[in-house]
Amino acid sequence: MRVLARVEAALLNQTGYLFPWSPVCLAMGIGLYFSLRFEPAWQVYVCLGVVVLAAWGLARKVRSGWASLAIGGALIAVGFILAGIRAHTVAEPVLSWRYYGPVEGRVVAIDRSASDALRVTLDRVRIGDVPKDRRPQRVRLSLLGPVAQIEPGQRIMTTGHLSPPQGPVEPGGFDFRRHAWFQSLGAVGYTRVPVLTIAAANPEGVQITAWRMAISGHVRSILPGEVGGFAAAVTTGDRSGMGQNTLESLRASNLAHLLAISGLHMGLLTGFVYLALRIGLSAVPVLALRWPVRKLAAIGALIAATVYLMLSGGSVATERAFVMVSVMLGAVLIDRRAISLRAVAVAALIVLILRPESLLSPGFQMSFAATTALVAVFGQLRDVGPLPGPKWLKPVAGLFMSSAIAGLATAPIGAAHFNTMSHYGLVANMLSVPVMGMVVVPAAVVAALLAPFGLESLALGVMGLGLEWILLVSERVSGLEGAVGHVASPPGYVLPLCACGALWIALWQGRSRWLGVSAVAAAFLLWGQGQRPEVLIADSGGLVGVMTDQGRALSKEKGSGFIATVWLENDGDGVGQPNAAARWPEPSAIQRYLWRGKELIHLTGKRAASGFGDCTSNQIVIAAVEVDLKGDCDLYDPARLLQTGSLALSGSKVMTSRKIVGDRLWSPKTRGDKRAQ
Repeated sequence: MRVLARVEAALLNQTGYLFPWSPVCLAMGIGLYFSLRFEPAWQVYVCLGVVVLAAWGLARKVRSGWASLAIGGALIAVGFILAGIRAHTVAEPVLSWRYYGPVEGRVVAIDRSASDALRVTLDRVRIGDVPKDRRPQRVRLSLLGPVAQIEPGQRIMTTGHLSPPQGPVEPGGFDFRRHAWFQSLGAVGYTRVPVLTIAAANPEGVQITAWRMAISGHVRSILPGEVGGFAAAVTTGDRSGMGQNTLESLRASNLAHLLAISGLHMGLLTGFVYLALRIGLSAVPVLALRWPVRKLAAIGALIAATVYLMLSGGSVATERAFVMVSVMLGAVLIDRRAISLRAVAVAALIVLILRPESLLSPGFQMSFAATTALVAVFGQLRDVGPLPGPKWLKPVAGLFMSSAIAGLATAPIGAAHFNTMSHYGLVANMLSVPVMGMVVVPAAVVAALLAPFGLESLALGVMGLGLEWILLVSERVSGLEGAVGHVASPPGYVLPLCACGALWIALWQGRSRWLGVSAVAAAFLLWGQGQRPEVLIADSGGLVGVMTDQGRALSKEKGSGFIATVWLENDGDGVGQPNAAARWPEPSAIQRYLWRGKELIHLTGKRAASGFGDCTSNQIVIAAVEVDLKGDCDLYDPARLLQTGSLALSGSKVMTSRKIVGDRLWSPKTRGDKRAQ
């Protein structure tokens, strides 16, 4: 009883500070839904609805610290329900077999793949004789052949290879099928033949996309090369004009966030517009004395943010940033503090309610981690008082602290998702972020204002100078020795544990907040003790990787390049596939590797399969083609791999992607039909 009394007293002491925990509870319910290995039945949602009503009624009747726990439990249940509703409402047909043949559809998006190939997303798709009820709503094609002029709204036709969205390349890894499910992307593939235009561009339904691409092309015509591609990316979200080398240098220098239209860009834009309007209106005595200049400036900044949201294509990251600045500008309109943990919590609630799946994205996690950390730390500093030192040094100190705080808050998330750490990222951001805020963004706003008069090239020239500087910084910093460190992927529970500890430090009031430090420390300790799988097998049977003292040895130096890259990145290994393949002993047509007293045999082609004889019990055979073997070996051929997905072997333990993911909407047990065989 004494313990319960202390818990209740602690909760009562938090009165007035508990609202920022609301999105945390909602996120717990969403995370619980996505962590399940089965799809909940409708009875589960009914029971959870009853729990929500009961908890809400209890909270109204019980006026004590326990009421907050009841509300927290209700929010967890609500988060679970929201995630389930969202997953069912976006349901669309998914291709369940490999397809080769005619593909026809309307272009709704244009971008570039990781291999730097032009890529188009199509809707209103027709695929051979596939009936409408089994036809994907959207298809994404990489154009590997001759490329003609592609515009949004065009209806195109080609002959392509399509397949279902790929599952995790290793058990517990990123599930692209889940990501594609929430984008209504039912098939992905490529074509090597020319693309034919069968209907001219019709802007109906894609007006904004067509507008974006037209602006992007105009910007690149004024600013050529990588600078123009960079300018188009930060103004319209179109990255198709940027090369992979530039993207890699931006990532290596920790400046890739300047490329994505997210919180930084939206904050800089609205901040510049708000400040410019407030100063301009205040300079007119009649307006300054009779009108609420501060609120008018907030309305103008909100309008600018809305236009930027439309212009940038409305990606999830941009929508999230728009919600955050809208909440803060709304706080100005109702005479509340614009930057507070409550404002951040409101923004997080809105994003999670609209798109529960965004919780799993690194963009959401990094954005709100940085924002929460900045608001919490500077809130504490505001209570302490102004920073010591001369006035001219305070902006520099503020920039340094902002970059350091945001970098520390997002570093574990970035390392967990992308397996890299930029050792000189703080230096690169110190040299680049001020230029983005003081040169690039203001020049972009001025260019938009001058565009109706045909004078935008003047401002775009200034914008180009700022972007040239940022590209120069990224090139120099990424070229430094040891600029990038590689980190192995942590176990799945590490990041949530670290987040819980960090949130406890930021949101809990009182000295007990520092208990969160122990959770963060435990997370990093468990991260360091995590073990990578000894053997990895691709779901296609086309690649095998065995962990050695020198790193993972791969069975092939070419082919399955994406899978090889992800495996090596998750290992924290910075070598490429050819170097990893050199670790495999005695490469031959039939690849063999002795592992824990068993012989791994990898058969990649029909010739190798036909040349392999009977197998024995101490052999594990992985085949990329159908084989007919005699013997009692453990065989993983395409038919079996279709059911298991990718595999991980560690000692006597066998883990499959199918077991980890389970039977969910985006990964049903029944995959394929006669055409899949």
